[in-house]
Amino acid sequence: MSHKLSGGCDHIKTYSDADPIDNHTCHCSVCKSVTGQPTTHVAFFKHGDIVVDGSTELKRQPFNANNPGGPLELCTCGECGTPIMLDDKERRIRAIVPNLMGYDSSFPAATYHAFYDPATGEPRPTDGRPVSDALRADFVWPTPS
Repeated sequence: MSHKLSGGCDHIKTYSDADPIDNHTCHCSVCKSVTGQPTTHVAFFKHGDIVVDGSTELKRQPFNANNPGGPLELCTCGECGTPIMLDDKERRIRAIVPNLMGYDSSFPAATYHAFYDPATGEPRPTDGRPVSDALRADFVWPTPS
């Protein structure tokens, strides 16, 4: 069956038939540290909107090494190590980094820049999308599922 968005690896598949509830280019230090990328395309989905086939094979580790008790866990494939998703222990969201988590180029583009900090010395983005020092002002964390 075809799904609106799908990714994962050869061992674990993820998919959603819903659109992301937030879709941004992240400039935060945690994303930079975890991904090794200067910026990271991150999409948040309501927790139940990302389905995981093969979830028993997921290996979980804290997303933020400086906050190991924090709510987000990086889930990777226990077989091949591919990053699969970020899972919120509070069951509010699941996050996808499309270019690292098996999603193709048809994934919806980020709509704004989040966590931009001019103190880092990085130039302010000039691609016409809004730039914020946090998540967009109207973002509301969903109720846990």
